[in-house]
Amino acid sequence: MYPSLFLAQLIGPTLLVIGLGMIVSRDAYRTMAQEFLGSRALIYIAGILAFVPGLAIVLTHSVWVAGWPVIITLFGWLALLGGIFRLIFPQEVTRIGSRIIAMPSALTVGGVVVLALGAVLSFFGYLA
Repeated sequence: MYPSLFLAQLIGPTLLVIGLGMIVSRDAYRTMAQEFLGSRALIYIAGILAFVPGLAIVLTHSVWVAGWPVIITLFGWLALLGGIFRLIFPQEVTRIGSRIIAMPSALTVGGVVVLALGAVLSFFGYLA
């Protein structure tokens, strides 16, 4: 259970802060996303930065149980697949990302989801 607790303590607060930022500073996040999508180099770097920890989580935390630790496993797989997608298809990242950030409620909805995941992982990492 220790790796699950450690990863929940690491990922939970990170997602809490990011989710809160997405909600509170929606316009700033939209601007950052537009600038990010305008740079293939940043998309490539983000691919590496998602791929490496995603692979590390997949290799060390393959926990498929009916409980909260599966969230960490799924997070690892999503990071790994997201990193692969960014590295292989940067032009698609630009196309899809531009469509998403054009939706008025996308950052708010995304922020709420990220905030909720961060709250769940923080709760289980620190309080449960």
